[in-house]
Amino acid sequence: MALDPHLVRALHISSEDRQGAARDPAAAHHLFQASTIAALMDARYDGDMTVAEVLAHGDLGLGTLAGLDGELVIVDGVARVARVDGSLSPVPPSTTTPFAVVTSFAPGPPVALGALAHDALLERLDALAPGPVCAVRVDGAFTRLRLRSVPRQSLPYPPLGEVVQQQAEWEAGPIHAVLVGFRFPSEAAGLEVPGWHLHAAATDGSTGGHVLVADLAEGHVRMDVADEVHVELPPGVDLTAADAAMREGIRRAETRPDAG
Repeated sequence: MALDPHLVRALHISSEDRQGAARDPAAAHHLFQASTIAALMDARYDGDMTVAEVLAHGDLGLGTLAGLDGELVIVDGVARVARVDGSLSPVPPSTTTPFAVVTSFAPGPPVALGALAHDALLERLDALAPGPVCAVRVDGAFTRLRLRSVPRQSLPYPPLGEVVQQQAEWEAGPIHAVLVGFRFPSEAAGLEVPGWHLHAAATDGSTGGHVLVADLAEGHVRMDVADEVHVELPPGVDLTAADAAMREGIRRAETRPDAG
């Protein structure tokens, strides 16, 4: 089943193979994505693109590394990976990724944020979002971060739904950190994670990971609306929408266990 054609037209979604036409790798308000969340759900964990190639398309983003070897966090053009021990370390440019999303971040002015528990923070981000698809960066002091990462997988790869049963979770706080990520509408399920998909990096480099809970003490947010999404597909991967089972699988894989 193909993605909603109205969504494709509205977002100017395009896909190309690795020999696709030349394009501006740093166009403002464009998102660049390697592969799809549906492919990741289907255990397509082999890296098809290097981190250096991904960084040529943007300076803010997230993803994972080949074999699901940790949570990729890209802030100010620097790629780091959070692993199951809670550490955050630089990623060699030659490392490959099976899934990543980046943008050349060109946000509007910062908006101050007060104390917000996790759900209230997401509601505030929704209220401030400049469009259905956007990139976000939140800099602030957090009373609590609950983060996760998953262990590197070996062939034969299990589905992502099984992998997240092995995930490591930990808490940090109070802590100063940067949250980066993206919002996609529900119609984009299969292409991306619907709703907010956020990764975090402590400003002192001590920890980071996929965000399960972020309780903010104070900070500010900047957002960048996306008017084009470019998806580069590995061989054998296409732009498919999610059925109900896949939507539920994505929700379980990307949210905290007690999320409704």
